[in-house]
Amino acid sequence: MTLLALNAGSSSLKFCLYEVTDRQHPRLQGVLEGLQPQGRPRLLVHGEGLDEERDLDGDADAAFAAALTHLARWAQGRGTPLQAVAHRVVHGGRHYRQPVRVDAAVLADLRQLIPLAPLHQPHNLLAIERARQVFPGLPQIAVFDTAFHADLPEVERAYALPAHWRDQGVTRYGFHGLSYTYLSRRLGELDPVHSERALFVHLGNGASCCAVRGGRSVATSMGFSALEGLVMGTRTGSIDAGILLYLLEQGLSHDAIQDLLYRQSGLLGLSGISADMRALRASPAAEAAFAIAVFTHRLIKEMGGLIALLGGVDAIVFSAGIGEHDAALRHEVMRQLAYLGVREDEAAHGRLHGTGLISATDSRVAVWVIPTDEEQVLVQAAIDLLGLAAAE
Repeated sequence: MTLLALNAGSSSLKFCLYEVTDRQHPRLQGVLEGLQPQGRPRLLVHGEGLDEERDLDGDADAAFAAALTHLARWAQGRGTPLQAVAHRVVHGGRHYRQPVRVDAAVLADLRQLIPLAPLHQPHNLLAIERARQVFPGLPQIAVFDTAFHADLPEVERAYALPAHWRDQGVTRYGFHGLSYTYLSRRLGELDPVHSERALFVHLGNGASCCAVRGGRSVATSMGFSALEGLVMGTRTGSIDAGILLYLLEQGLSHDAIQDLLYRQSGLLGLSGISADMRALRASPAAEAAFAIAVFTHRLIKEMGGLIALLGGVDAIVFSAGIGEHDAALRHEVMRQLAYLGVREDEAAHGRLHGTGLISATDSRVAVWVIPTDEEQVLVQAAIDLLGLAAAE
């Protein structure tokens, strides 16, 4: 039996095909890129002897359907037809705290949450809709980023607003939950001695931190929406709510403010150059250095607060694009956390590729780099929900 994991974004669709009996290692994986307006859809697939790139005709919708059909034919050709499709959905709101099989009613509920995650939710739901068309009758399983944080303490979840707003769902949800689920499990396998009080740092175009005690989320930097917390690629992170009132007074519309907060700010807004940390590292411009400095400052500030709530920290884990690949950032963070007894193993750090421990033997805190694997979490959730494990 084969399961398909889909992780849809605004310009790309990541996918993995797993067999139920070997869900640690995808049989096939790849990406459909160029789905943004005026983009050129291109399918890249590798695994099981395949290493294929092809341009797809038509617009993003047509390319989406063609890519799914291609994957289904590949699975059928191996004699392992698809059993289910598992989807990452960023926001589950108050009601979706566990993976769920999607039907029309679930889709309608999830569409109501688009204003809380306008960069992600529409693409997640489009992936489900296209998969339902290409695979009629096949179970479509939604797995929610917010679910990992569903049991946050009430003092962490609450905003200082009147109770009727909290009752209507204006509360902290937290995000990047699939990543934190995987990282928590993986740290427990790699370093069980240091996994009780862990701080996970997911740094990509979207960025957040999560304090985890005993495998459970106790505090996280993102809240009601995916805007709160750290500086991100194009998102502001936390800002004074009074700024929003000021922008309204200046005549900006809802759509203009949303575009400013989600698409024009963050590293891009600070630098005026790029939202890509790699481009900023390569730039000699003072604005690029300033953007990196603000990003780092806010990261250290957020990490310090989460460590305080944990009552100390046993392990720090860096992950996602920036977290996995920007050694300079990790070095600076470790330097600034030296007061906690963090000590860097410069030699190990210098030769790191992929997963590895970068703290010294005398460090009081274990510091790891662990590439995340959200697709593996998607597939495991589908296996559990559909009761497929017994088929092994």
